[in-house]
Amino acid sequence: MAPVAVEGIPLVVIVGPTASGKTGLAIGLAQQFGGEVVSADSRAIYKGLDIGTAKPDMNERAGVVHWGFDLANPGERFTAADFKRYADAKIDDIKSRRKIPILAGGTGLYVDSVVYDYTFTSGSNNIELRKKFEHKSLAELKNYCEKNNISLPENDKNKRYIVNAIMRKGKTPLKNDKKYKNRIIVGIATDKNILKARIKKRAKIIVNNATINEAKNSAEKWGWDNEAMTGNVYPLIREYLAGRLTRHELEEKFCTLDWRLAKRQLTWLKRNPEITWLGLDQAYSYIAQRLVDR
Repeated sequence: MAPVAVEGIPLVVIVGPTASGKTGLAIGLAQQFGGEVVSADSRAIYKGLDIGTAKPDMNERAGVVHWGFDLANPGERFTAADFKRYADAKIDDIKSRRKIPILAGGTGLYVDSVVYDYTFTSGSNNIELRKKFEHKSLAELKNYCEKNNISLPENDKNKRYIVNAIMRKGKTPLKNDKKYKNRIIVGIATDKNILKARIKKRAKIIVNNATINEAKNSAEKWGWDNEAMTGNVYPLIREYLAGRLTRHELEEKFCTLDWRLAKRQLTWLKRNPEITWLGLDQAYSYIAQRLVDR
């Protein structure tokens, strides 16, 4: 059989809330169809923060090549535009080797920036104005967004994300949906109670001594207020180490934060009518059939 031409290789996109099983699905499809996974997770881009951000380890990756991890040091500025440039280059490279690129993640802006070839506005590069907002507190920034009808980003605990939304004046970047015309976009639909149970189970795995040591080591090198540790489990670990939370309270609060994240992710993703929402098993069968029929 002749090899598939590059233009005939689709971009597979798997989205969904945290703990919905996106990574496992992407790995299974990559194994069966010769694919490589590009992670679209704004928490997984940072070096040295592996357990708390739920990056799959080498055993979990099951021999599948993964991209999108460890792209920046904690504290470094890394934008959706940076991710788009990185992901576009990796997708081109994967296709050039006749492999199937699988973009998988829950950071909606990352995913959309690639799939719809966003052009980010130059207004977001006004350094002086950006500095003005960066000096404001998180509460002040949220209040500004509320008064100016600017939607908060998925991670509304991260000042930089909120500043970016303000700099864009709440506007979505310019779109072009023709770059990846050959695409398959699937969202993982999960029953609310099942998703909550999965989040609780994962919290028990993540909240351990190794994660606490990971946070301590990163804080010693970059400080607790570095960009990577303003969200996720790390602020809670800081509270735990200061004696303001018990281990049980840390775990429970982490579950609450991840559930809130899942709801924000779903709010973003549900705006896209192109996403086909399916359960995990149905999603695998649906994508597999599309790949077989190409």
